[in-house]
Amino acid sequence: MKQVLITGANRGIGLELANLYAEKGHTVYAACRKSSEPLRRLGVKIFEGLDLTQSQTFETLSGFLTGVKLDILINNAGILIPDNLESVDFTELETQILVNAIGPIRLSRLLLPKLGPDSKLVFITSRMGSIADNTSGAYYGYRMSKSALNAGAVSLARDLAPKKISVGILHPGMVATEMTGRQGIPPRTAAEGLFQQIEKLSPERSGRFFHQNGEELPW
Repeated sequence: MKQVLITGANRGIGLELANLYAEKGHTVYAACRKSSEPLRRLGVKIFEGLDLTQSQTFETLSGFLTGVKLDILINNAGILIPDNLESVDFTELETQILVNAIGPIRLSRLLLPKLGPDSKLVFITSRMGSIADNTSGAYYGYRMSKSALNAGAVSLARDLAPKKISVGILHPGMVATEMTGRQGIPPRTAAEGLFQQIEKLSPERSGRFFHQNGEELPW
């Protein structure tokens, strides 16, 4: 049985990941800004009040996890604010970079003492952060934030290799959640694919960019 922390676990992909890990008998710590009834029904351990724009909430989460050694930390929480060249709001762009890139790296560094050898540090990112894959433009804040997250995650993979901590960088696919306007594959399907990629995560695959279907993606 593993100890698993999932951020952004109150809805969407995070909720389905929490459900999946709980179904398989693992101990799930579900962190979110505000809990939800579907999350409470899972019977997992809930930390409410995590805000990736407020680093002091990271310390509170760390206190909530006192005495806990994590096997898997899944940084799933994030935001998407659609924009284009004409409409981009630079305050919103900065917020997306703070939430999607800086927050997860900062939280991961704080929680590193809770990760031992052979543990897994996972980032749910997006292929929209791939520069090579960008054929349609727009989404400045989201693309830039996910590119920054990918860069930080690769550095973590290099820096944590001596500690035998593997870093997963995973794209869930286009998933029908509130973030995407309910367009795409079901969240459960995405969660099952992500679960399989996390199971496969190893030192050899650490720091590489994978789709939940197993495809390796370009940077």
